[in-house]
Formats: sequence, C-alpha cells, structure tokens
Amino acid sequence: MSEILLSLGPDPSQDLRASTNSPAGLTNLGATCYANSILQCLYMIKSFREGVFSVEPDVLKEQPVLYQLARLFAQLHASKKAFVDSAPFIKTLELDNAVQQDSHEFLTLLFSLLERCLRCSKVSKARTIVQDLFRGSVSHVTTCLKCGKDSEASFKIEDFYELELNVKGLKSLDASLDDYLSVEELQGDNQYYCESCATRVDATRSIKLRSLPAVLHFATEALCFSSKGWACLAASLDPLTTTKKKITSAFCFPGELDMGHRLPEYSQSKLIYDLAAVLIHKGSAVNSGHYVAHIKDENTGQWWEFDDEDVSTLGQHPFGEGCSVTAKSVQTEPVIHPSCSEPMDTVAIGNHTGASQPKSSDFDDSVHTFSSSDAYMLMYILRNSNNVGQKGQMDSGGIKMENDSGVAPQNGVSLPSHLCEEMEQLNSSYVNDCENYKSKKEIEFNCITEQRQEVRSVLSQAPVQSLGEPYFWISTDWLRHWAERI
Repeated sequence: MSEILLSLGPDPSQDLRASTNSPAGLTNLGATCYANSILQCLYMIKSFREGVFSVEPDVLKEQPVLYQLARLFAQLHASKKAFVDSAPFIKTLELDNAVQQDSHEFLTLLFSLLERCLRCSKVSKARTIVQDLFRGSVSHVTTCLKCGKDSEASFKIEDFYELELNVKGLKSLDASLDDYLSVEELQGDNQYYCESCATRVDATRSIKLRSLPAVLHFATEALCFSSKGWACLAASLDPLTTTKKKITSAFCFPGELDMGHRLPEYSQSKLIYDLAAVLIHKGSAVNSGHYVAHIKDENTGQWWEFDDEDVSTLGQHPFGEGCSVTAKSVQTEPVIHPSCSEPMDTVAIGNHTGASQPKSSDFDDSVHTFSSSDAYMLMYILRNSNNVGQKGQMDSGGIKMENDSGVAPQNGVSLPSHLCEEMEQLNSSYVNDCENYKSKKEIEFNCITEQRQEVRSVLSQAPVQSLGEPYFWISTDWLRHWAERI
C-alpha cells in the first residue's frame, strides 16, 4: 500500500483549509519569512484589504506589483488551500529568496512602492489607502529660551509611517514614547542660533506629534538613526565584531494604548488604540533568525500565529497563554507593570509573558500589559476606526464587488468580480486535483483488493486433501510471480 501511495504523489486534499474562518498561510521560499509576516499583517487589516480589492482591473494590468498583491490577498481571502504560494509576488518585487532581510525596512519600501502604484487609480478608496491608514505627522520643534520663539523649521510638518522607538535601557512602550518625545537642552557648544535674537542662545529641541494614523506601527528592533542622532530600536553595534547585536531584554506593551495626552489637540481627551499585531523575531542575531506574526482578527477578536505555511490559533490572547493549542514550555515569573510597585502574577511562554487572565472565554486583552524579549514591531488600530481611510462610497468609476458568485464573502468583505473569477478557477482546479487523486487511489486500491481476492480464492482450493484425488503440479516460481504481480 505504501508503495502505491508513494507512486501517486502527495495527496492535495491534505492542504485543504480547515474552514473559511481559518486564515491561510504563505509559503516560505527560502528566507522570505520577513516578507510573509508583514504581508499577513497588512492583509488582516480589513480596510487595507478592501482598498487593494477596489483597484480597477486596468490599473492592475499596468502595475504588476499591485496585481500580484491583489491576487495574493484574494487567495488568502478565498482559497480552499491552507496556504498560498507567495512566489509570484516575491518574484515581481525581485527579492532574493536566499537573503534574510529586515521586516521594518521591507514595510517601509513596500509602502513607498504601493503609494506610487496607487496614484494611477481613480478610486479614492484605493488611491490614498496607504496614506489614510498608516501616515501620521511630526515636527521637530526648537524653542529659544531667551525670546521664547520657535525656529522657522519648527513649523515644517514631516510624515511618518511608523514610529521608531529606542528600547535600549527602557522597559516599556510608555517609557520609549516618553524618551522619543523628551526635550533636549541645547547649551554650551551645542547652543542654537536664534534668528530673532541674532545670536547663539540656549534652547530646547523636541519632537511633537501633529497627527496620528488609524493604524499605528511601532518599530522596536532594528539599527537605525533617528533625527536626534541616536541609535534606536532594540539592536546595537557589537564593538568587537562590528555587527548588529539584538537586545533581548524584556519589553512591556499594553493591550490598550491611550495616545490622547501625547497630541496637543487631544490633551484633555482619550485617543484609544487597541493592540492588533505583534511581529516577532526569533533568534539572537539581527541579520538572521526567523519572523512570525501574532495577529488579531478584527471581527472575532481571535488571535492567530502566522508562521509561514503554518497558521495556529492563540485563542483570545496574543501569546496563547492558557490555550490548549500552545505547545511551548511554560514557567512562572513575576513581571513588574510600569505603573505598579508590586509584581504581577504572570504566565510566561517561551520569551513572552502576559498578565494572568481569568479562564473565561470572554478574556479581554485590552486591559492587560504584555511582555516580550522578541517583539520586533507592534501594530495598534484606532478604536472605532472601521471607516478611516474610506472617503465616502466608491467612485462611480469603481469596480463591481461580487456578491452572487461561488466565492462567499468573508468577514463582510467580498472579492471584486475579476478576482472572484480567478479564484473560482483556482479553487475549481484544486478541487479537481483532489478528486483525481482520490479517483486514482480508489482505482489502485480496488485493483489490489481484486487481486488479493483472486489469490485467496486460488489458494483456498490449492491444498491437496488426499493423494488419491487428481492434482496438478505448478512451478513455485510461476506461482510466486503470479502472486507478486500486485
């Protein structure tokens, strides 16, 4: 039997997605986990997914990157297979499959590329989806301590798509944000030349947040240099090897983040963001290791771990504590909440910890603080921002969203007709492959069964009961050959 199955090749039905509610994975082409984790984070943002799906077919034909991204999202959305081949999209970007790259840098370059490609779209929902969802703004304010005036450059607004935070020596996201927005004193040799005072004076310099996006990214683990001139994020340069060295100290971040007091116009009100994804880097070296993403489904609140082709449920907790599907070693250790003086009871899984929660299925991660030494990027979504980035209804020149096709809507999102047709063909081809394999397997097994019955029938009549009865001599070699033709 095993030889017959081997000759038939792998059973395609083994790749069937568990259910329409289970997300699909992405194939790793060698060292493309950094891209897979980012793509899964972007796909799981419902507004961004809808924006990509709304791009006109003629624009997709002219923009290969957009076309392959839309195809990839469509397959993640509606494919019957448990994982999707990422090769077409990766090849379109001309990425080297054998080289591990930085997820943060990949996301930055991808946003820039998508912005350029989407300019061709006449659908407002698609044309500015990157800016509408991910772009915030800051200004670098220098204030003269003599006359009290801000420099002319202080009024220049600069865009950002993620906030790059220093975490070295800092234990929490709040502490890193305080550090990012801290005031630097310009004194002595570092005095500021004030145009109004026409002389060098003492001054202060700081970063001011001017606007925040609907989807707020924090980068916490790559070597780069901010406008303040320091090396930021959780990496440092090893002086002995002159290579990047990952910082592995625990870093705390909340399930619910209030950014209201960090914006001048919101200083007296709340601006609540909910934790939506944690991109994790496993390994001790910055330029190697492995990336996975823990992402929350916006509709169900369910957390999932995306590890290339493998997708597993984490329940209602971003690190899966208490979930039966978790197969990592568990140990108990205290974690100090930044706002508390006493240790909190926690359950640690691998390099991740989270505040202990009730065993109820109604666990709410928004009131908890989590800790991880491997968290590389954090993604927060503005609460009640489902319509952010969607400027009214789709333009009259937009495309038809398919609702009457064989591909059912998922989480309230339908595929456009052109992508729906392609998905129907891909799914139909996959179903045919499964049926053909099953048919060939049944034919082979039926053949074996018939031959076994034939052998048993002959052998049941073969024994000679009495030498007085007539009998025939049959060559042992011939009999063996006949029996082994199976």
